[in-house]
Amino acid sequence: MKKKILLLNPNKWGRGITAIWIASHSSILKKSGFEVKLFDATFYENWSDFEIKINTENKQFKKTNYLKKIKFKKSGIRDDFKKTVEKFNPDIIFWSALSSHIHGEGEYINIEYGHELVSEIKNYKGLKICGGIQATANSEKTQRRFESIDFLISGESELVLNNIAKYYPDLNKIKKLNGVNYYDKIQKKFIKNPRQDIIKDLDLISPYDYSIFDKQVFLRPYNGNVIKAIDYEISRGCIYTCSYCVETIIQRYYGFGENNKNGTLIGFKDYLRNKSAKIIFNEITKLNYDLGIELFRCQDTNFLTINKSTLTELAELIYNSKLNIKLYIETRAEGINIKTIELLKKLKVDGVGMGVELSDQNFRETSLNRFINQEKIENAFKLLRDNNINSTAYNIIGLPNQTEESIIETIKFNKKINPNVCSVAFYSKYDGTDLTQKAINNFDKSPKGMDAQIRSKIINHSISNNLLNFYKDNFNYLVKNDLKDIEKLKKSYNY
Repeated sequence: MKKKILLLNPNKWGRGITAIWIASHSSILKKSGFEVKLFDATFYENWSDFEIKINTENKQFKKTNYLKKIKFKKSGIRDDFKKTVEKFNPDIIFWSALSSHIHGEGEYINIEYGHELVSEIKNYKGLKICGGIQATANSEKTQRRFESIDFLISGESELVLNNIAKYYPDLNKIKKLNGVNYYDKIQKKFIKNPRQDIIKDLDLISPYDYSIFDKQVFLRPYNGNVIKAIDYEISRGCIYTCSYCVETIIQRYYGFGENNKNGTLIGFKDYLRNKSAKIIFNEITKLNYDLGIELFRCQDTNFLTINKSTLTELAELIYNSKLNIKLYIETRAEGINIKTIELLKKLKVDGVGMGVELSDQNFRETSLNRFINQEKIENAFKLLRDNNINSTAYNIIGLPNQTEESIIETIKFNKKINPNVCSVAFYSKYDGTDLTQKAINNFDKSPKGMDAQIRSKIINHSISNNLLNFYKDNFNYLVKNDLKDIEKLKKSYNY
């Protein structure tokens, strides 16, 4: 009889996200002969935060008829999850894991949302296992917070979970696996095993399994249209060590803890990994043909630091194909130049997202360990605009010691660089990052109930929550209208 693994996606966004960890874990588990099922919380009306509605109202997204194309479930998510567990009777329930999808999409908080659902399953006899950023940053603290979890996997979990499934129900073997952490009830202490090896060859876990997702998960609003899209990864790792970024948690876990004076990771060549060009091309081709995927939302932390020969080979394969696709990538401004623009065109890149964070270069360098000058940022956005490639500027407000003047200057800078989309998020305190120590008094120790966009519960900031909310809601309006009516708008927020 096949062993069964139930993957849980507790996504609250209310729009399709093909979490990469789901596709990668499902693939390798199925290759090993296990039966895999997905419970996806995305389209439960009483669970969703309706991110589309929020970001359309604040003008980060263009209006679409997306919500008319989606069918939301009106049944109770908790009852449906219980029924799924009873009917499928899985040996393992697994949720939250690492992939290149770490810098957004609510991954950090998913461990909490998944635990909320799993902890209500009272008579379940199998194993409850999860991984992810929090489990990697501080597994013991995570275990204390989420007591229903039997085992935590720090670091990359595809191969570890596969071995757990192979050994189940032999708990003695499972407890000896590298990367596995748990609370030993007999010894009454937390056991943290040595780390597992980093997955150096991503081809080993490819191709990823996207057939596990419901068809409406592939629908996504994009530039005013609704198209079929997936989240996708070519690589894992980043060469930079920004003090606020969860990437640094994974770097340190795998023993890459040092950086040079420009914030670049020492020994990054051993940390960066990518699939081979032919594997990527074959995977993209199959997903386009079989599922009709048009947009590949590449979640690689820094696309233009992927091995150049791999990108060049992939570009030729895509350019010479008849594929009707487009890529959306994320990178840093210093990687955008005339040569890389030509590469992006061959790769059919339609959009590029880049972090601005805030306009103060000195603040970025001294507080965020992020080294990139204003001129390079301006030139990067201009090059993309001149070559008809869409751009998104990622901005952060509510950073420790940030002032209202800083937010206003950031709005002015966004007006100057003129991206197609200005994305703005509240700063979030991620356990295990350097900036968290500076922000320790700005947050609850363990904030609960953060929504799927990680809108952190900021307290004790020099800028009031009311004013932060004002700037987040009106950021795009203020950029497009040169801060027009700012005082009048503030009054509408009772500020």
